[in-house]
Amino acid sequence: MATRRTPPPARTRPTLARLGRAADRGALEHYDDPAYYTKTYAPRTEDVDYYVEAARASRGPLLEYGIGNGRVAIPVARTGIEVVGIDLSVPMLHSLSERLRHEPPAVRSRVKAVQGDMRFKRLRRRFPLVIAPFNAVLHLYDREDVERFLAQVRGHLAPDGRFIFDFSMPDACDLCRDPGRSYGAPRFRHPTTGELTRYAERFEYDSLRQIMLVNMDFIPEGKRPRWTTVLTHRQFFPQEMEALLHYNGFTDINWSADFTDQPPDAHTDSLVVSCRARVASRSPRRRTTKLATSRRRT
Repeated sequence: MATRRTPPPARTRPTLARLGRAADRGALEHYDDPAYYTKTYAPRTEDVDYYVEAARASRGPLLEYGIGNGRVAIPVARTGIEVVGIDLSVPMLHSLSERLRHEPPAVRSRVKAVQGDMRFKRLRRRFPLVIAPFNAVLHLYDREDVERFLAQVRGHLAPDGRFIFDFSMPDACDLCRDPGRSYGAPRFRHPTTGELTRYAERFEYDSLRQIMLVNMDFIPEGKRPRWTTVLTHRQFFPQEMEALLHYNGFTDINWSADFTDQPPDAHTDSLVVSCRARVASRSPRRRTTKLATSRRRT
């Protein structure tokens, strides 16, 4: 896979007040370097296995929000199931195309991706399964974002289809960390620059907006300048998410922990949610009209 050999351009240090809005820097920047993304999350396989099994159970096809460079979609397609994906990140979609070139023609033919905002992108199809893996919903920063997105999900679900997604459980320790303190990690060879690089994270939380800003600091040990990549995530609490789903037309809401189908507990890291769109009941309009008419005549 081709990778660029220069670091990202230097940018001004972000402030949380300027971030945490859909499609802004905090929602996109983490996905600007697909090679780093692929290397970092290669060990994360539990969710991939979970969604592959869900796809098999549904028999497909499925719609994936946040398809990225195919971390979930390609394994699903290898099982013979068609995947249609939506993603806002152009670099990740280019990386998906590159990765698909190394797959057999049958697998390539089963993956179709379009660039777009998950709050607004409409496809003229319905699916028995819609998924939003790996914290995709955490890029919905306010109620209006959530409502627009869930309306799109409802519009893409086939009758009796299911919507499955996951999100990280808010961690009280992360929410109260000192934003001036850095938390380091072992150095590594960056897949894009090729240099040994030290890495650290800084956390800042806006308790009113429930937005977490993660500053990911990269410090090359060579001559290249250091840089910071920012990531913003909305922190959804379980009861809050259940209410959002309920009042936006979803029912049969089931919860499980860490891709195990076990019930969540206090030690859960990722909450997995499975639900379906509520069927609107038909109101007896004709009967009501007749009754109203008869009342007016008396």
